[in-house]
Amino acid sequence: MNVLLLDGRLATDEYQELADDAPLPASADAIVVSLERWHRDTHALAATGSKVAVRLANTIDVTTLPDSLLACPMIELWFPAFADGRAYSQARLLRSRLGYRGQIRARGSAVVADQLQSMARVGIDAFVLREDQDSETAARALHGFDLAYQGACDALPRVRQLRRSAFASR
Repeated sequence: MNVLLLDGRLATDEYQELADDAPLPASADAIVVSLERWHRDTHALAATGSKVAVRLANTIDVTTLPDSLLACPMIELWFPAFADGRAYSQARLLRSRLGYRGQIRARGSAVVADQLQSMARVGIDAFVLREDQDSETAARALHGFDLAYQGACDALPRVRQLRRSAFASR
């Protein structure tokens, strides 16, 4: 069973993963499909009445996604390895440039406690934890720092701004 952190809290995963070759479920409240399946079965998926989310490989250029996909309630990004930061860029582009307001979910072997705050800073708000990760530790890790050096999608105050404010008040 997957452990899901949503908005910093443990949550029940309402989405059912659907393989590309699996039949459409007769009834499901919410399903996640690959981008390929979404393209292939858009009309059939819409006809199910389910909420449909899309799983993206980290090789996809999110700036080329159709607007109809950006209307999905959730986009799941794949984090396959620590040395591969492409999904960070996808999340940042989805939030900042494309204005995506739905849930962005991180999944993969690199979704671990010490990466969560960095993931949250680029706009990810849901995390499927690896089985070896403690959910309480992971939830605390989301708030490990209260200052940042660089701007991001979050509202953390930046050190440079605080220094300017301190200097201006002298």
